Amino acid sequence: MTSVQMDVGKYLSRIGFEPQSESTLETLRSVHIRHLLSVPIENLTVHSGGLIHLDLPLLFDKIVNQRRGGFCCEINGLFSWLLTRLGFQVTLLSGQVKSKYTGCYGPHFDHLFLMVVIEGRRWLCDVGFGSEGFSFPLSLDTADPQEQGHRVYRIREETGMHYLEWQGDENSSGRKDWDALYKFTFEPRSLGDFSEMCIYHQCSPSSIFFSKSFCTLLKPGKRVTYIGHRLITETFPTEATGEVVKNTQELKDEEIPPILAEIFGVVLPSPLIPKDEDVRPPDVKH
Repeated sequence: MTSVQMDVGKYLSRIGFEPQSESTLETLRSVHIRHLLSVPIENLTVHSGGLIHLDLPLLFDKIVNQRRGGFCCEINGLFSWLLTRLGFQVTLLSGQVKSKYTGCYGPHFDHLFLMVVIEGRRWLCDVGFGSEGFSFPLSLDTADPQEQGHRVYRIREETGMHYLEWQGDENSSGRKDWDALYKFTFEPRSLGDFSEMCIYHQCSPSSIFFSKSFCTLLKPGKRVTYIGHRLITETFPTEATGEVVKNTQELKDEEIPPILAEIFGVVLPSPLIPKDEDVRPPDVKH
């Protein structure tokens, strides 16, 4: 696979983004949202007899040529290559995700995301997090709340550790308390640093990637998620509804492949074994 040609133009075409001549915040915001709207976050390789490896040519072939998605190490790892080629100053960072299933933080190198510096200002970029993720880069230079549509995020610092927090999917009149999504430091990382956790996520019952087969994609005004034998559509608040509207459709085995192809653009080379098991708390608390 090292012969795979990694072409910026082909990558940009994959996400429907017109090349920009300047590495500005506006360009970063645009390519960030286009990526989220085009590349699903999914772990279907794990549940269809395949293995995931963190080699950039392999990731390019999967995400661009095969029009697949992946989990954070794959998507953000390849996205960092694209941003660098577009002229941005990019640093890979490591985060520990707080599981919504167990309430525990994952191990070190649990999550890969990016810091991009533009004219001295630092921006958090993450196109591989999932349903609670933000649509546009967040400023790393403020602790103030940052609104994005019906959601509010903030980055809080405590004794050298930084916490990405949000207030859930409530509208502005019904905000909940702040809840952490993941914690991190600014220590620079490399893609190879995540190799061990890449294996962990493919075989540990404490990882959602092993315990549940899923695929999720942001779409205009909503998010659509396949998980196990369910298809979940979350429609975001409008002036008419004022709240998130959630619809769940139960699926039979034979209905899953056409739904993956039609909604997510994902066609698997091998049969999928649907899975939706409980995620176990990690043996060691972090």
